[in-house]
Amino acid sequence: MKAVVLGLIILAAAVFAILPPDIAGYGLGWGADVLNFLKGGVPVIAILIGLFAIFIGIADMKDMAEAKKDAQEKKENN
Repeated sequence: MKAVVLGLIILAAAVFAILPPDIAGYGLGWGADVLNFLKGGVPVIAILIGLFAIFIGIADMKDMAEAKKDAQEKKENN
């Protein structure tokens, strides 16, 4: 329950920070800064996700090759 309340407080603080004070009447007006951060961060995160997917794919291919090799060894031993 504490985590939900804390999450709601942080969410409200983030919305307050993004709201423009001239339109909403209150807020910090960090909306443009948040958009600039997202514009710069999205490509970096996309690159990291792509690299992570490549590493997972390589590990999966190695696991499949090892499983195939083990199955082949079991056939030969029986």
